[in-house]
Amino acid sequence: MLVRTAVPASVKTLEEAGVAFSTLDALYEKSRNYDTLTKHIVAEVRRRGREKRVAYCVDGSVFEDAAARILIEKGAAFVEGLSKAGAYAAMARLQGAYTAVSAFEIAEKTLALPLVVYDLTPDNASDVKLLLAEKFGDEAPAFVVAGDAGRACPLYEADRGGATGLVVYEVPLLEKKKFTFDDFVTIMRRLRAPDGCPWDRSQTHESIRINAIEEAYELVDAVDRRDSDRILEEAGDVLMQSVFHALMEEEKGNFSVDDMVTALCEKLITRHSHIFGSDHAESAEGALAVWDKNKMKEKHQETFSDAVNDVPECFPALLRAQKIAKRVEKGGWDSATFENFEKKFREEYAELRAAYAAGGEAHIAEELGDVLFCTVELGRAVGADCEQALLDTVKKMQARYTAYEALVRADGKDVLALSEEEKRAYYERAKYGG
Repeated sequence: MLVRTAVPASVKTLEEAGVAFSTLDALYEKSRNYDTLTKHIVAEVRRRGREKRVAYCVDGSVFEDAAARILIEKGAAFVEGLSKAGAYAAMARLQGAYTAVSAFEIAEKTLALPLVVYDLTPDNASDVKLLLAEKFGDEAPAFVVAGDAGRACPLYEADRGGATGLVVYEVPLLEKKKFTFDDFVTIMRRLRAPDGCPWDRSQTHESIRINAIEEAYELVDAVDRRDSDRILEEAGDVLMQSVFHALMEEEKGNFSVDDMVTALCEKLITRHSHIFGSDHAESAEGALAVWDKNKMKEKHQETFSDAVNDVPECFPALLRAQKIAKRVEKGGWDSATFENFEKKFREEYAELRAAYAAGGEAHIAEELGDVLFCTVELGRAVGADCEQALLDTVKKMQARYTAYEALVRADGKDVLALSEEEKRAYYERAKYGG
């Protein structure tokens, strides 16, 4: 008879009954982590099983032990024992369904309340407590099991007193300090319910469409400011817009929030075929090429024109120009190089001068558009993001003019009554901080 470990109190019953056994405690010392320990246990049990019949005994249900589960999958016969999780749930007076997980596997599992954790040890109890507190809050109501005794306590005390098991109770929505994505969707559904918020109920895709753009820009602004608190808030607002639209479709019976998340996960898996498939990518550029290839395949884009015409029309003009310029190059047009830009720019600028000399607003605007598109090609040629480059210049201009006007006013002068020489002098002082 092999016992996983001699630590549990249940092993004493074997000693009292005079049953001979040996433990696998030595494997704990040679294992780097829980996965390695599991592999070592499975290998050792199977090795001994080839020599003679062997019984592998664990504390609790066999299905609560990772090694036992693997052995059963490989054809081992088993006799089920009493569940540790079930015993802890009964001690904590849990009613109804609950989630049960081993402390050794908790970091890999999806956790939901009420939650029962077994296999707590002095080595992992603190880490388990910190993980759960991060997810459910320090003050979440808990029940700690230590041997045959148990006590109720807030979660932050769960690693005290030699805990072997832990129960975290469900918390009413309005009493929670930490929320999950499911809680968020529950709140949104409540707002859209027949007796929910009148404003939220009255919204349509069309009425809130601009909100997605506004929230995205506010998130970008928070990123530009390197403001973590604002990034936290604005990223949440962007998420809310996505779920808002998904719920409207759910109400129509078209698709659900879960369908939206499923589609996103499927896209991430299929487009990263260099991670989850047989493609290879050794650099960021290689990974992007794999993404683009898979994207065209998924969107059934049989020609490069299909990809060119797939750029959203609501994009800002500069951003849309960058996207289209990149895609037409992939479709065989000239690559964006500095030399190509110089030649093309001279041609387009000459056509703009001719249009300006001839007059006609429509023609001038057309030729100006060609010149502007040339600068987009230049941005790609030098490896710069045109949208960001222009935004940076606008910010620089704002700062310089603000400094310029302050210098003029400090000298008691009117910014509208300066000579050209004075303008240049003040500009140079503003530019160089003079």
